[in-house]
Amino acid sequence: MTFSGDVLKNEEKAMMSLRALYRKYGYTQYKMNKFEEYDLYVRNKNFLASEQIITFNDTNGKLLALKPDVTLSIVKNAKDDASLCKYFYNENVYRLSHTGREFKERMQAGLECIGPIDLYAMAEVILLADRSLQLISGRYALDISHMGYLSGLFDGLGLAEEQAAHMLRCISEKNVPEIEKLSQAVGLQADDTRRLTAIAALYGSFEETIGLLKKLSINERTDDAVSELESVFTVIKSFGAGENIRLDFSIVNDMTYYNGIIFQGFVDGIPTGVLSGGRYDKLLERFGKKAGAIGFAVYLDLLERFDEAPRPFDVDILLLYDETTDAQALARAVKVLTDDNMSVRAERGPADGIKYRQLYQMKDGGFDVLERLD
Repeated sequence: MTFSGDVLKNEEKAMMSLRALYRKYGYTQYKMNKFEEYDLYVRNKNFLASEQIITFNDTNGKLLALKPDVTLSIVKNAKDDASLCKYFYNENVYRLSHTGREFKERMQAGLECIGPIDLYAMAEVILLADRSLQLISGRYALDISHMGYLSGLFDGLGLAEEQAAHMLRCISEKNVPEIEKLSQAVGLQADDTRRLTAIAALYGSFEETIGLLKKLSINERTDDAVSELESVFTVIKSFGAGENIRLDFSIVNDMTYYNGIIFQGFVDGIPTGVLSGGRYDKLLERFGKKAGAIGFAVYLDLLERFDEAPRPFDVDILLLYDETTDAQALARAVKVLTDDNMSVRAERGPADGIKYRQLYQMKDGGFDVLERLD
């Protein structure tokens, strides 16, 4: 059966393109149930976008949840051995809407790479994040940061856990006055305060900003993070990519789970990030697994109205009939037209508001053409 791409919504087109992309690089599809035990999510609520979860009791009294996330399920079921697992998924998740007033079913695609993560594996995942955005729009940016750099910086400055979490929020908001206020409260030197405000403001192409990041480095951990960023970017350049990658250290995530490179993707025309991901070895540790992990999710529901050109027609043929029309004759007429690969909407006319290419009228067991607009 053949069909036109016109019948697919934006998010469905993106989903099919992403699936082909991930298969091309050897990722296999992961399917999960709609439900998981609630305990899985409540033990890792900080990993989720929202703590609000739809729950219910099954017939045995066990508390279950409609999945708000896919990564946790993949990690829970990943093999704990020396092999590398490469999965992609297209799943619907159930989360609070952006307004926080209602739950929404949201289409999501993504991939996870779990196991002995080396330089190539990291670069490949980031490349696929870049390619995913490119499939959605030619106008995009992939912003990259490094949680290892930030945690090394906070440790080097002697920030306690709570202070580091507060500083992380300030950097994510690029809130210079609050960074200065907090720095003064914890007794940091003026040079260190300037270092933190410079980190928060750092943004630009990789080649233009990596030098400044090096100058702001203060210890072995921050040096290692810079070295890793450079190595990954060099491999990505080997793929002929990297032009749309930016360094942006206001991109942050929970230090309880993320430990390395993290990233967020944007396309022109959508006000929020459409892709989010990073290295999350600490989540594997929480599951008692001795492995690394890196992956990302693409929020396909955000593409629903993205760059959507108005459709000139709803249907190829609007076929009108009345109360005297024989239903079998109508069925035969619809079959003839749909067998000719045309879309047909049969209406017991009149039918207002429907945009059609051609208008037909049932008559004497067949149909007459009343109007052609193409």
